[in-house]
Amino acid sequence: MKATYLDPAVGQYLLAHTTLPDEILDALAVETRELTGDDARMQISPDQGSFLTMITRLCGARNAVEVGTFTGYSSICLARGLAPGGGLTCFDVSEEWTAIARRYWEKAQVADLIDLRIGPAAERLLELPQHPAVDLAFIDADKAAYPVYYELLMERLAPGGLILADNTLRGGRVADPASDEETVRYMRAFNDMVTADERTTSVMLPIADGLTMIRKH
Repeated sequence: MKATYLDPAVGQYLLAHTTLPDEILDALAVETRELTGDDARMQISPDQGSFLTMITRLCGARNAVEVGTFTGYSSICLARGLAPGGGLTCFDVSEEWTAIARRYWEKAQVADLIDLRIGPAAERLLELPQHPAVDLAFIDADKAAYPVYYELLMERLAPGGLILADNTLRGGRVADPASDEETVRYMRAFNDMVTADERTTSVMLPIADGLTMIRKH
């Protein structure tokens, strides 16, 4: 469970009553733990994966973006929810970790839906055209740059489009005045920025390590 701020029994109950991942996602999670060690914590949790697929389907997304791909779990979940004819553009800086993602995209039969772009997302997002507009974006990368990614995506987001920002609770530490970790400070500033943005409405969900859903007016 990533939601360490929840009672463990509640967390396990939530997982037990959420649709389980299939064998491809299970295998990817295992390989990620084996190959990346402590970095495996960057992978989203199974309940979050189910949510990403569901919300992508519900909003009928055809043009989706992911910032921070790692080994590909979240991108598979997003790609599986795309409307017919849709596509997902992924941004990441690691050839090594995304090589794993490429293998599992093939296994999940979503490789033809995904365009992977390697390099700093703050630079490569500038390559995205204004049209077609982005229907849904998932941000799960370096926390200091969240405001940059947010603004670049907001410029390209369709009216009614969604941005999903991960790790917005930082293990619940954003609400602890005694916590002064750098990433916690970054996330507090981002959360405050989103709340004050009059272009949007937003809701922070206690899914995994916190997931904020932002809808553009």
